[in-house]
Amino acid sequence: MDIFSIITILIVLSAVFAFINTKFLKLPFTIGLMIIAIAFTVGITLLGKINHFFIDEAELLIQSIDFETALLDVMLSFLLFAGALHTKLDALKTLKAPIATFATIGVVLSTFLVGTLMYFAFLIFGHEINYIYCLLFGALISPTDPIAVLGILKEANAPKKLEVKIVGESLFNDGVGVVVFLVIFKIAQQGLDAVNPGEVGLLFLEEVAGGIALGLLAGWLTFRLMKVIDHYETEVIITLALVMGLSILAHKIHVSGPLAVVVAGIFIGNKSPKIAWSDTTQNYVDKFWELIDVLLNAVLFVLIGLELLIISAKEEYLMVGIIAIPIALLARYISLAGPIAIFEKKLDFIPKTNLLMTWGGIRGGISIALALSLEPQMERELFLTVTYVIVVFSIIAQGLTIGPLVKRVLSNYPTTDSSSKSH
Repeated sequence: MDIFSIITILIVLSAVFAFINTKFLKLPFTIGLMIIAIAFTVGITLLGKINHFFIDEAELLIQSIDFETALLDVMLSFLLFAGALHTKLDALKTLKAPIATFATIGVVLSTFLVGTLMYFAFLIFGHEINYIYCLLFGALISPTDPIAVLGILKEANAPKKLEVKIVGESLFNDGVGVVVFLVIFKIAQQGLDAVNPGEVGLLFLEEVAGGIALGLLAGWLTFRLMKVIDHYETEVIITLALVMGLSILAHKIHVSGPLAVVVAGIFIGNKSPKIAWSDTTQNYVDKFWELIDVLLNAVLFVLIGLELLIISAKEEYLMVGIIAIPIALLARYISLAGPIAIFEKKLDFIPKTNLLMTWGGIRGGISIALALSLEPQMERELFLTVTYVIVVFSIIAQGLTIGPLVKRVLSNYPTTDSSSKSH
């Protein structure tokens, strides 16, 4: 199936599902689309039992899409930039220390907690799996997905202090999580003896620090370019070129593209208004990236729903997936507990921050994309099914209940503050 046909089918499905959700279900946008896509996939599967044409065509579509490449190399940069562009630096500055700790130490700790707990869970089931493969699973499931989090929290009416922590963590822990995954993946491929600890540390430093430095440089250069002109069409094109160019350049020089895009987006979104942009330019840039965000979110969550067609439905795999849900949540709760205990009094955290951040930490397409990148000997089929179960639970169950949970826990706490005016 050619690329134009694939894109056309996905956008048509996204439009139809979005209409059904907006007109009838009225669920949060991303959640509604994924639920409808899953229902659609189940319907196709049932029709396939009557006539193989339906299931064959659907499987052909999914097999024609390289989900890992489509998300990690194409869609992710656009979605991260769209989110970062509207993230206000004043709020992040106050919480930079806990956000940095959540996104680094928190991700690494969660990786080892999930990996270790899953290793022993498999032993209990009599299914011994290499510990390094369990760590790989821990790395791919630990980062929260900024794409899912941003969309869902907008409708949860969470206090600004909570929203900034969850969104800020999600924007940065994604890049860090991918780096951790790549490091463990290299160890799993070559063996622990073949990998020098110094090389691992250097790789991590290069990816993270290099991504941040590249993002700052690219953001500053783009800002300077836009400052000397006043032509909204050109400036919108420049922001688009920035995202696409950064993605390719980061890949070529082996630094974290997601981190580079996030840093550049935050820099431009905070520096350009009133200095480099006229009101007209700011309006067009904001609207353009909002539309990009909505469109790609729609396509992504439709894709997640359709991925059900390639997921193994073995009873054992599904059972492990159900068991992995509380393990992933527990690991996140524990990994956040230390940083929260350190910073909560100094920065006046809201009540039950750990509970709300744990439940508000939505897993999404990034975890599925990383699971798809596993090699067959790394228990790819098993971990892909387990990942899918966690992601579906996370987006639907956690996504639908985070709003009511916030209201219940913080019933006597103000849900808006002065900082929300700048959002």
